[in-house]
Amino acid sequence: MLHLGLGSFHRAHQAVYLQRLIDAGDTRWSLSGANIRPDMADVVAALQAQGGRYTLETVSPAGEYRYEQIEAIREVLPWERSLAPVIARGAVPSTRIVSFTVTEAGYYLDDKGKLDLSFPDLAADVARARNGEAGGDNVTIYGAVCAILRARKAANAGAVTLLNCDNLRHNGDRFHAGLQQFIELAGDADLLAWVNAHTRCPNAMVDRITPRPPPELRARVQAATGRDDAAAITGESFIQWVIEDNFAAGRPDWGRVGVELVESVQPYEEAKIRILNATHSCIAWAGTLVGLNFIHEGTHNAAIRKMAFDYVTDDVVPCLSPSPIDLSAYRDVVLERFGNPAIRDTNQRVAADGFSKIPGFIAPTVRERLAAGQGIDSVAMLPALFLAFLQRWHQGTLPYAYQDQGMDEAVAHAVCSAADPVAALCADVGLWGKLTGDARLVDAVRRAAERTARFVETESRP
Repeated sequence: MLHLGLGSFHRAHQAVYLQRLIDAGDTRWSLSGANIRPDMADVVAALQAQGGRYTLETVSPAGEYRYEQIEAIREVLPWERSLAPVIARGAVPSTRIVSFTVTEAGYYLDDKGKLDLSFPDLAADVARARNGEAGGDNVTIYGAVCAILRARKAANAGAVTLLNCDNLRHNGDRFHAGLQQFIELAGDADLLAWVNAHTRCPNAMVDRITPRPPPELRARVQAATGRDDAAAITGESFIQWVIEDNFAAGRPDWGRVGVELVESVQPYEEAKIRILNATHSCIAWAGTLVGLNFIHEGTHNAAIRKMAFDYVTDDVVPCLSPSPIDLSAYRDVVLERFGNPAIRDTNQRVAADGFSKIPGFIAPTVRERLAAGQGIDSVAMLPALFLAFLQRWHQGTLPYAYQDQGMDEAVAHAVCSAADPVAALCADVGLWGKLTGDARLVDAVRRAAERTARFVETESRP
């Protein structure tokens, strides 16, 4: 397997499942890892120096620490602007799966699921692909995968599975559609026909809270294990992976080590995205507004916990029922996980990318509740919290730098400086699609904004 994106999540999740399989005696598969952009240079260098090995620290909600060495990544490819090492690895017959971890904004999709060429990185990649070129400083996932598949076709290397390992709903379907559009824009009809015949893109759902490694982690790992590990990572003890069993050229025997291989991932991903991911954002935005730094602090704040609990109970559970999942129990497990003080996941990390998260995590619940003629008071708290958070960003009073790949800064400033910011937020078609400007949405968010203001006044730290 070739994985694109050597961040903490991949190394705490996909690589761990493969390590479990290796530990069980199945050594037929291994991972090559690479980044397609020149980021995380220190981590990549550390992994190369350590032969791909690193330490994973996990912490349970009860405070139990465990350390294990992960050796599933057998090759760490260097970053080159041309992407030559990545393309070469992806083009050999022995590479049967190309996987990747992408943020919501990294798909460059508009509200209709089409590629948005207003993004310079994407437009540049299309131009390069049209000219038969690859590489660059800001390559998109489409540009990288297109280059790999073009080389694979030329080498007659056979079928390959393209496997998403991220939080986007229907990620395999949406990536496949985006890749098809990208290849069409590049004008390569032969490659498009080959891709349609020789690739599979199963939908998948991933879950494990993996915060950015704190500065003290290296010393903690050395004290516990004796290893001085410059690439150590930390995460919660919980882990889950659900994949549609639709592979083009074989796969590891993941079911042996706890991966759920299913016909349809939809009920699992809907529960995870709407309950876990949206609740995570709710707690991060609310916690930031009242001066908290970490997710666990907000989870243990009674007012914030009630917001999250009510959002799931009042609006999400009715939307997703019936379900093969016990949704109320899942809600409680999620809140227990978020309350783990040892994880120290920051509000800054989780609060990012609100303009990408609202359309996928929150708007579907709003839309379905309104379509059923039901109220949306509890779910409306989430966009109201985000608006208050965004206004802090607009004023320059957030306690940290805010990163949002899906945000047009001019548009965001215009929302915050509008005479009626609630109406302006609800009029953003990128956030709400067909709900844009719906009077019921505006009214519910307006009332939620008033509750948010009272919450901030009551709960803010002096």
